[in-house]
Amino acid sequence: MTNDFDVIVIGSGITGGWAGKELTEKGFKTLLVDRGREVQHRKDYITENKADFNLPYRGKWPPQEKEKKRFNHDSIVVNPKNYHFFNDDRVNPYIYDNNKPFNWVRTDILGGRSVVWGRQCYRWSDLDFEANKIDGHGIDWPIRYKDLAPWYSHVERFVGVSGEKLNLPQLPDGEFLPPMDLSIAEKHFKNAVKSKFNGRVVTIGRTANLTEPIESQNRGKCMYRSQCDRGCSYGAYFSTLSSTLPAASKTGNLTTKADTLVASLVFDNKKKKITGINAIDIKSKKLYKIKSRAVFLCASTVASIQILFNSKSHSMPNGLGNNYDILGRYLMDHTFGTGATGILPFYDEYIEYGRRPTGMYIPRFRNLKNDQNKHEFVRGYNFQSWGQGRVPPQDINGFGEELKKNLRIPGPWRLPLHAFCEILPRKSNRILVDDNKVDQYGIPQVKFEFEWSENEINMLKDATEQAVLMLRASGCTSIEKRSIQSAPGTGIHEMGGARMGDDPKKSIVNRYNQTHFADNLFITDGSAMTSASSVNPSITYMAMTARAANYASDLIKENKI
Repeated sequence: MTNDFDVIVIGSGITGGWAGKELTEKGFKTLLVDRGREVQHRKDYITENKADFNLPYRGKWPPQEKEKKRFNHDSIVVNPKNYHFFNDDRVNPYIYDNNKPFNWVRTDILGGRSVVWGRQCYRWSDLDFEANKIDGHGIDWPIRYKDLAPWYSHVERFVGVSGEKLNLPQLPDGEFLPPMDLSIAEKHFKNAVKSKFNGRVVTIGRTANLTEPIESQNRGKCMYRSQCDRGCSYGAYFSTLSSTLPAASKTGNLTTKADTLVASLVFDNKKKKITGINAIDIKSKKLYKIKSRAVFLCASTVASIQILFNSKSHSMPNGLGNNYDILGRYLMDHTFGTGATGILPFYDEYIEYGRRPTGMYIPRFRNLKNDQNKHEFVRGYNFQSWGQGRVPPQDINGFGEELKKNLRIPGPWRLPLHAFCEILPRKSNRILVDDNKVDQYGIPQVKFEFEWSENEINMLKDATEQAVLMLRASGCTSIEKRSIQSAPGTGIHEMGGARMGDDPKKSIVNRYNQTHFADNLFITDGSAMTSASSVNPSITYMAMTARAANYASDLIKENKI
């Protein structure tokens, strides 16, 4: 067979970009395909740095978009200033039970969600990798922190992560740029928590925003605009478009194809290998094959599972890798939205500098030995503080000079705490496809079956209570609790469905993200996760992808795949 490429990478988000970078730098002719339309760095950030009065509808939702329900979800990450980056759910629909909603938040652009992500970067620890084995939920991870530690360092040095070293076993330190600073109100809160809650730590969020330029990548430092989800021409935050794609392109080994939908993988049952992909041109709807020696599936958790389900073969009629009814199961996310917000009635004479693109972070402090009997739940949670800072001016009376004067007087300091709780891997939480409901390209649609368990509900209750206690201890008033959890998927940290493990009967990929059923197929996005931790997973996806790409590179060079 003559291959069109050495490797095909499916998906151009955080993991696809990393796979493309690592493989092209190893000398392999690599094709990067994505369903989304082409978006060019700098050129296509059409709302960047524009004030509301310079935007259509003054920065509000266009009536036709709101009325026609472009989105099946109500995600806070999608807004009138960035919605052009996101999928139109009327065009590319999905299915869920109306009584058990799931918010699938998708982009529809080259670069994927790397263009609009929250940029929080936290390493996992052995507290996370050992949890399944200790408390019996899910299967044991075949890797530990030591396996990923050098790869975390590898990607952090390229990404550019600003943060504070803490020397906490549950939150390993990384390769950090200088941290951003807490506000005076947040420093007050930090000192109050430290003095009144033994062992709890408040720090600045570890974020993929540059506090120093990376000249080798032509990326400048953050300008404190906090408009990252509109695109950043400075390249001050990490994305495929600003970082990994230019690096891969520089090698001369990269080909990109936007507007290309992967309908399925082509599996050779005799050789037990993937020989290529069945691709559909989005614009013409033409179906064609592309051949390669190896494939990296990085389409995002849900899309990758959809592709595997639709890649049926004679030996695997229920989907690739699904002979043991494992594919699509053990879906996870993080809870989102619960916690509390307080108003700190001090420091009125101070104002903020700029608009910092990250908030406070409180690392996990519950069940640090994975002790099951101390609380009414296993695992733990952390707090992040989005929407922090001064409340908008309270007095908007007056006209002319008087109005301007009143608008310059901000309100008090707001301190929000949002709980991110770990979700247990449960077999009943899953992704599947409905063969009776196909999209405009004839592809069976994704369907979700997911609900919170008692463990998550108990954890959310504790997190809300602790948020109130910490805010009250710092002197906050007007504390508002948020005790109702958002629908699954709102955290936009979908994980699982093609989990990692040593046993082919219980998992889809091995310790190197290589599938058990085809040694030339690697899955390195969130679908390979075996548990969820409570911390943001993106830097772990990147580390796993870089590790898998280098492993695959060695196998290809040795002619083993």
